[in-house]
Amino acid sequence: MSAKIRIAVAGAGLIGRRHIELIEASPDCVLAGIADPSPAAGDFARAHNRPLYADHRALLEQEKPDGLIIASPNTLHLPMALDCAAAGVPALIEKPVTDSVAAARRLCEAVKRSGPPMLVGHHRRHNPIIKSAREAVATGKLGQLTAVAGLWLLKKPDDYFEVAWRREQGGGPLLINLIHDIDNLRFVCGEIAEVQALTSNKVRGFAVEDTAALLLRFANGALGTVTVSDATPAPWSWELTAGENAVYPRQDQPCYVFAGTNGSLSVPTMELWSYSDNPGWHAPLVREPVALSAYDPLAEQLRHFQAVIAGREQPLISVEDAMGTLAVVEAVSEAARTGRTVSPGRIMEQAA
Repeated sequence: MSAKIRIAVAGAGLIGRRHIELIEASPDCVLAGIADPSPAAGDFARAHNRPLYADHRALLEQEKPDGLIIASPNTLHLPMALDCAAAGVPALIEKPVTDSVAAARRLCEAVKRSGPPMLVGHHRRHNPIIKSAREAVATGKLGQLTAVAGLWLLKKPDDYFEVAWRREQGGGPLLINLIHDIDNLRFVCGEIAEVQALTSNKVRGFAVEDTAALLLRFANGALGTVTVSDATPAPWSWELTAGENAVYPRQDQPCYVFAGTNGSLSVPTMELWSYSDNPGWHAPLVREPVALSAYDPLAEQLRHFQAVIAGREQPLISVEDAMGTLAVVEAVSEAARTGRTVSPGRIMEQAA
């Protein structure tokens, strides 16, 4: 029997602990250690008898793990990933890949020089819902893609904002939440060529936005709209509709619609709408449910990470690919600030 893959985790917050749970539940890997200097992490490690390091460099040097999951604050992603690159240790970096496109560009160059593979944790790409939607578009089941509509509407509780950084620029739904949806749309529909955006902080008056409206032009010619607000009771968001995380009460509603010349698909309700014959607005529409497999995308991401470490698979989302998602988010922020149409490609070029 081959030895289990030894995976360490940097950052023992909520998502870090979820990664730890999955590692310990897997028959194919083992937890090599935790790196986190916080008192809460120390309490957690002691309570569960897990090896703890205050510094990720000490963990890398002493434990020599086969891979490291970086689940630290965004500003630490770059230095931690650079240390992994220097040590030749593959890494799974939680989203966003770094806190800026310029930082992501630095990491891209380091990965190309050093060699160890890096996977970015946009875990929804592993979700069967998103995989099925991508297949529907890629195989032409919808015909030529014409329009995309996305909603991310819910209400965060007041105590969520007791944490100071969540009231400041960069702590709002654009970077923290919408980046997931932007990555979903890029994965399903292809590159986003242009964005326009408006943002508002009228509800709470914080420095950070609470509401945003986006207009997107995809490279394939399709147009899209995305409306975002974390200040309204509503069922239309990935968190509340996908059933991915049990802490959110699941709603039987869509949060995306992908429309093409042959049909339209609602997601994650997974209903395909089309005409059986004589297409046109007077003809009856046919509604067809799309069957899905059921599995935990985070567990699938861990399996994929192990395969990447072993050299059996290439990263589903590389640092460079994830940089494209981050560039769209930065383009949205610039478009909202300037009132201009902004190209994510230009954002990437400026960071080169």
